[in-house]
Amino acid sequence: MAILEKIDDPSQIRNLCPEDLRTLCEELRRYIIECCSENPGHIGASLGAVEIAVALHKVFNTPEDQIVWDVGHQAYAHKILTGRREEFRNNRKKDGISGFPRRDESPYDAFGTGHSSTSISAALGLAVAAQMQGRSTHTVAVIGDGAMTGGLAFEGINNAGSLKTDLLVILNDNQISIDQNTGALHNYLLKVVTSRNYNKLKKSIWDKLGSTRFRSRIQKNVKNLKRFLGKGTGEAYSLFDSLGFRYFGPIDGNDVELLTKTLERLKTIPGAKLLHVITVKGKGFRPAEENQTIWHAPGTFDPNTGLRTGKKPDTARFQEVFGTTLLELARSDERIVGITPAMATGCSMDIMMARMPQRVFDVGIAEQHAVTFSAGLAAGGLLPVCNIYSSFSQRAFDSLVHDVALQNLKVILCLDRAGLVGEDGATHHGVFDMTSYRSVPNITIASPIDERELRNMLYSATLPDYGATVIRYPRGCGSGALWRNEPFEKIAIGKASLLSDGSGVAVLSIGPSGVKAAQAIRQAAEKGVKAIHYNMRFVKPLDKEALADVCSRADRIITVEDGSVIGGLHGAVAEYIADNGLSCKLSGLGIPDSFIGQGKPEELYSECGFNTADILEEILK
Repeated sequence: MAILEKIDDPSQIRNLCPEDLRTLCEELRRYIIECCSENPGHIGASLGAVEIAVALHKVFNTPEDQIVWDVGHQAYAHKILTGRREEFRNNRKKDGISGFPRRDESPYDAFGTGHSSTSISAALGLAVAAQMQGRSTHTVAVIGDGAMTGGLAFEGINNAGSLKTDLLVILNDNQISIDQNTGALHNYLLKVVTSRNYNKLKKSIWDKLGSTRFRSRIQKNVKNLKRFLGKGTGEAYSLFDSLGFRYFGPIDGNDVELLTKTLERLKTIPGAKLLHVITVKGKGFRPAEENQTIWHAPGTFDPNTGLRTGKKPDTARFQEVFGTTLLELARSDERIVGITPAMATGCSMDIMMARMPQRVFDVGIAEQHAVTFSAGLAAGGLLPVCNIYSSFSQRAFDSLVHDVALQNLKVILCLDRAGLVGEDGATHHGVFDMTSYRSVPNITIASPIDERELRNMLYSATLPDYGATVIRYPRGCGSGALWRNEPFEKIAIGKASLLSDGSGVAVLSIGPSGVKAAQAIRQAAEKGVKAIHYNMRFVKPLDKEALADVCSRADRIITVEDGSVIGGLHGAVAEYIADNGLSCKLSGLGIPDSFIGQGKPEELYSECGFNTADILEEILK
């Protein structure tokens, strides 16, 4: 019987010998590959972190000892080992377990994570809470997959080092997030990893960790280590030491025996500690090791050959439209520069990056910096196009307000993955952007119904009469509208488009949800109900002429949006009706006042009540 099949909770790992631990790691990898080949997920990061999960649960008494996983897609092995082995087959499916740690899912998930760089701050809070309540527990934060570039990680480290709290941070250094890591910290750590002098000295330290003269010899070696500072060999030690952390490593994070012994020793050392481990993203599966960007989340594949089996879409993805159009615009306007917080491939800014590398800036996982950096570029006379996933842009709200809008700087902020994104669930749905940013002055907010409209919105936003502009669009494919090599057409700011005419009832849609609305309106017409349909295009400014027309001819108005109905298009139209003392009846279809879980987008549209059938039902009322 396989060892993994006997593991129902981590206590069953703690008596395993080193050989069994290695076997368990191999079985975990095979199981993750098997499950993810049919049910897609974030496979690369979790394959690389298998040994970390096994060693942590062997050494620490979880869930009393608490582990916080940064960028939660490292945590598949953790989930499987903590009583969710069979449930993992339904990972990321509707009504299945989440693809990320969730506190309401398991007591072993000490803190919910989906966005990056949060683990150290959260773990510090858990550690301080335990200390203040007199509980003798260990707290571990596992950070990696590029998350150390996030400013919040440094804020957490700075605070933790000053508090001298008993906290272990494991830096899972795999040299990559989705795309290759960038930045000074990455270069620092890479230099340490490849330094012959530093590694020779590091080996000397670890060889003596188990000796009877532990303290005196460690102190001697640390003094020797410090002599290297300034010679280019002790950068990481110097960095973390200056922040109040004792730095250990780097060690091989895919050697479970070494990792286990190291954690056992570190468990006895009080205070703030950082263990630097080197892992291979995609470890144990050759295709994932050789093409780490694609295998971050590859879709379905053959577990034996690695051949990806997902069906090629019939229509273009919005991301392709964005990337291709941006390059075309940049070729004709030398002011245009691209900015992305570690999402170049995901958002297709890599298209421009490949041809104009000097004009695209990947700033790492640092959304707030990305927006303020863009504001600085605009203040300097350039035309920045900053692409951030909608959910992640929430971190940059302050930067958008104070650094872009308040100074009335022309930054084009493209919000990818707007709306319900699907299997990644609540942490990744981009449903609050229209609600949040609509209240900010000096900003235009637009959302295209299809590929061609995205192309023209991006072009229009570069024109002189547009200022700071937010363009939101979803993950995935459009409706098949012609766009490639089509001539650019200017879209006037705040101008809606009348798609179909009627009377009595009107549908106001924004974004690609307008395609579903148009289908429902055609079906309603077959039943004898002809509805007015405006593609609003802009939630700010609203087309008040279109609203006046609708309110004069319809006593029932339905808004449709792939975003929160509170404060979004529905809120904006409600304000217009109230401000003008009108008596139209208004109903809003979109995201309700709740967090929506994971599932296929169509399942989630139905759950929220704005699929084609739902819109049709509302029209026929």
